[in-house]
Amino acid sequence: MQLSRRSFALTFAFSLVFAATPAAAKELAGATMPDTISVAGKTLKLNGMGLRKKAIFKVYVGGLYVEAPGASAAAILAADSPKVLKMHFLRSVDKAKLVEVYKEGVEANAAQTAAAQKAALDQFYATVADVKDGSVTTYTYVPGTGTVVNLDGKDVATIEGKGFADVLFSIWLGPKPPSEDLQKGLLGH
Repeated sequence: MQLSRRSFALTFAFSLVFAATPAAAKELAGATMPDTISVAGKTLKLNGMGLRKKAIFKVYVGGLYVEAPGASAAAILAADSPKVLKMHFLRSVDKAKLVEVYKEGVEANAAQTAAAQKAALDQFYATVADVKDGSVTTYTYVPGTGTVVNLDGKDVATIEGKGFADVLFSIWLGPKPPSEDLQKGLLGH
């Protein structure tokens, strides 16, 4: 009887350890991202990871999470389903430079629809902050809720509407992404 209790206790302890173990992870340029994350009760899969470089500098590793992984940027943008873009910064970048880059991305990829999202974009630009090496910025779109802006683990704003999410995600998934290599990585190529 004593042995069976001990066996049960060991089995139970091991099951707790394995239940608490995070999902497998992928690594790129020293940044690690889990294979799956949970958003609004749904499991999103890592569609892909890409590296954003500027000249010779590694700026950030981006990870794109979706319910149904795919290689079509247009299909991912069109889907009214949860999606997450996570940016793990590999160097410090100040707020002014980030806002400038986001504005350029919006202009290059969503100029026609951005005008209708001016108030939402202004709200978004106000959330941008200086980032340091190791900072993580996450944009999570949840249908019916909006896009949650998270800086280093803290939710700082929720911006309503799929229209805004489409404009934001088009920065990376539109026809003129920050870099083709980054977009290819996000799309799992």
